[in-house]
Amino acid sequence: MDALPSPIRPASSLDDACNDTGRTAFCGPYVLAAITGYPISKIEDVIRDARNSRRKTVVKGTGADEVEAALAAFGYTMTLKQNFMNRPRKERPTLWNWMQKPRNVWAHYILAVHKGKEGHWILVKGVKMCDTFTEGRWTFVVDGPHRGARIMEIFEVRRSLAA
Repeated sequence: MDALPSPIRPASSLDDACNDTGRTAFCGPYVLAAITGYPISKIEDVIRDARNSRRKTVVKGTGADEVEAALAAFGYTMTLKQNFMNRPRKERPTLWNWMQKPRNVWAHYILAVHKGKEGHWILVKGVKMCDTFTEGRWTFVVDGPHRGARIMEIFEVRRSLAA
């Protein structure tokens, strides 16, 4: 993979994710763009490289391993903090329940949640969240569309010490 150019903004900010593709992007690339500061086109290139895809297809349906590998390419680590997959869906905490619990407000958290029959990635930092439903814009969780979404897994993202 070629050397990555500098991101368009520092990653510690809560600036909107940049969708430079001219089309709808999916949750994995949006979450990664919001963390790293790189535009979605660059994020999708990294994911396609990891998939060994020669075609410039739209990146949909990313798994935790692909998100983790893409973050590593940009100098981040992703650690599983909680897994609720062993509980029945109705017994899993909602995003709103989880927001009431103590956590590091300075860290990025990627949450795998249920959205209908599909899985969905959302990004939470402090009391704000970002995903495809907000079109990459940060919004307060209380105003966001996922308060009642059931959480499957919670990952904490940090800048890699080696980076």
